[in-house]
Amino acid sequence: LSGNRTTITQFIIVGFPGLQAEYYGLVSMSLFMIYITTVVGNSLLLLLYVREQSLKKPMYIIMLSLALSDIGFCTVALPKIIAKYWFNSGATPFHVCFMQKQLIHYFGTLNSLIMMIMALDRYVAICYPFRYPVLITSRMVSLLNIVAWVVAMVAPTITTVHAYQLPYCGPNLIVHCYCDQISITNLACADHSLQRMVAVAVALFVLLFPLSFIVYTYTQIIVTVVRIANMQGRLKMFSTCSAQLSIIVIYFVPRSFVYLASLINIKMSTDFRIILILFYSLFPPLINPFIYCIRTKEIRQVLAKWLRRQQPVEETTTQKPIAAIAT
Repeated sequence: LSGNRTTITQFIIVGFPGLQAEYYGLVSMSLFMIYITTVVGNSLLLLLYVREQSLKKPMYIIMLSLALSDIGFCTVALPKIIAKYWFNSGATPFHVCFMQKQLIHYFGTLNSLIMMIMALDRYVAICYPFRYPVLITSRMVSLLNIVAWVVAMVAPTITTVHAYQLPYCGPNLIVHCYCDQISITNLACADHSLQRMVAVAVALFVLLFPLSFIVYTYTQIIVTVVRIANMQGRLKMFSTCSAQLSIIVIYFVPRSFVYLASLINIKMSTDFRIILILFYSLFPPLINPFIYCIRTKEIRQVLAKWLRRQQPVEETTTQKPIAAIAT
């Protein structure tokens, strides 16, 4: 155990403190369906990428990385809270809670970095279309994603080490759906103001650096698109970026509000805060596969080709007996 005065051996996940018991089944089923839909949808994107050579392109490498990150986040975040409401199993071992905290913030940081890479891809594609094949190659995008997966571990590790050094000897109720930095350090039996300052500074950097880059790139994209004389061309480029931009807005705007509220002491109920966090954490991974499958023409064509492959097989199977009689 960490610290000389740490006496607790487990934390208890509370979930939504204001939720009445008669709604436990509904909440657990809803979260379970979100988890299954997210995993199946993102796994479909992975399968499409692995099986189709036509998708071995920079943009789809970024989608692949985002799909893996989304699956990872939901797999870390949801099973325990589902078990809490489904089986009344909210107890989490001390070290497991810290591991969950580490991975929650890791995948959150990773998603921000991947969205930044996605914004870079669209920026070069629209603002410098003739240089795009040279600047944005599959090798370059793969390298950027590998760097993102490695660098994303730095910030959560810093905050986890700081939190782990605190003593925990009293309350052990995590008033959240999973273990996170604030929920854990609030339970420490010592002054954690230093750890809080470090955590806030790290969180702001992880939030503001990618967000600033994304705002800059999409501002440049909008300026470039507006300059296009052809209205049809404008609509096409706006359509290309609108799906990604909507996900970015959903992901960053509520997150910024939660961070701002904690800094300037804006009062909000605990249940509302948890719902807001779950919204920006779970909604983008849930709808990402559907947005990219529906709005990306190439993926729609691949899905249509898969469906057409089944038709000749069925026709051949039904026509074999007729051919045998004819001979």
